[in-house]
Amino acid sequence: MSGKPFAALLLRAAAVTAAAGLAITAAPLWAAEFTYNEKTNQDMARRLDMPVYLAVPASARLTLPKSINTTDRLVEFKHPDAKGAQGDVGLRLVVAKRAGFGQRMAKSGLIQTGDIILTFRPEWGGGGAYPNIQMGVSHTGIAYVQNGVARQLDIPLNAEYLGGNYGGNFDSEHYRTLKYIHIIRPRGLTDAQRAAILAWATRINQQARKIYPSQISFNDDYNAPKYRSGRPLDFVQHLARLGLGQNPPGQTSMFCSEFVWSVLALRNCDPAKTGDSFKTSRIPSCVSPIMEPLPATGTYMSTRTSRAKVGLGEGPLMVIDALKLPAEKRDALVNSIFAEDPKATARMSSGHQTIAKTMAPRFMPLKDYYRNAAAGGWRRAQTLVASTAFRSAVPDNYSPTSYLINTTLPRTNRNRTMDYVATVMFE
Repeated sequence: MSGKPFAALLLRAAAVTAAAGLAITAAPLWAAEFTYNEKTNQDMARRLDMPVYLAVPASARLTLPKSINTTDRLVEFKHPDAKGAQGDVGLRLVVAKRAGFGQRMAKSGLIQTGDIILTFRPEWGGGGAYPNIQMGVSHTGIAYVQNGVARQLDIPLNAEYLGGNYGGNFDSEHYRTLKYIHIIRPRGLTDAQRAAILAWATRINQQARKIYPSQISFNDDYNAPKYRSGRPLDFVQHLARLGLGQNPPGQTSMFCSEFVWSVLALRNCDPAKTGDSFKTSRIPSCVSPIMEPLPATGTYMSTRTSRAKVGLGEGPLMVIDALKLPAEKRDALVNSIFAEDPKATARMSSGHQTIAKTMAPRFMPLKDYYRNAAAGGWRRAQTLVASTAFRSAVPDNYSPTSYLINTTLPRTNRNRTMDYVATVMFE
């Protein structure tokens, strides 16, 4: 199969780890924790109405304190289709009202500076291979906490995403019409790194009206990442210079998850101290990838080693693998990823319905790959060969879903750089 169709269907969606990292100011009256209740679980399952492979395995989750300072409901959701399975798959749900959301998230520590905010659309689930392999994720933003309020920064750098006053208060047209967001946290961020991310986010936000779209614009081609292995990260340098108000020559464009990756690549660069180093042609040594971009398909399913990688097209596959189902149930679930449920398709926007129908036939080569990879055993050799072919056809990338997919690697895997915090369900 050609690289372009495969890449397009993988990447078109858009349009340390411990309790010590969670800032909690104890208030016994508000103390809460994620708890499971069967009746509540049934209600959440009805409201989410999504396939199990849009959830995440328990191993993806960040370790949180038992007591979290919030008035929002904290629900431990176990997907009904995971009952009876050996693996634990579900979501942590923060059932939240929109009023005062940023203040509560900052106070609880459930959103911190540097966290990755993923637009999650569970209604996509079952709509065909395209939305299923995207795991319902369609957009990426980055969070920062300023003056006790959690805010977001996204590209496009405009009012539709940042709000009418460009405040990034989760109240723009994009965010106020959402029902769900995933919170993903990069592992091991230090206080100094968070301070740098905050400084970059506020500087870029302040420059937004001036630089967008004349000096940096939105790239809607998710098959064209700026990243190339072994090449200088000049696009990150360009973004930094824009944030510093240095008015660099030329123009660049980024898609949403690429923009977030670029901001996080500046976490070791204090803009107040390193500003002059961005004026030269050389990329400052402080610029460093937060996560290696993912290949189309990885090596984990075929090798299971601590150095193995996961691929852009393997999110649902990793979830199914974590369930450890009997062969018959496992194969039926794999087949469902590549089937289209008309009712689920009807819940998608007309634009996404068109994309899903166009891309569906091009997903078929992945179906056999999924079957062989999920079966394991002697089929691992076939999986490795097929994975190599896919990787050679598609450039490494940081799609919106890639951050969530990274959390599905085992906790001890050396390529695991992200943890799943929770999913916000807006009331």
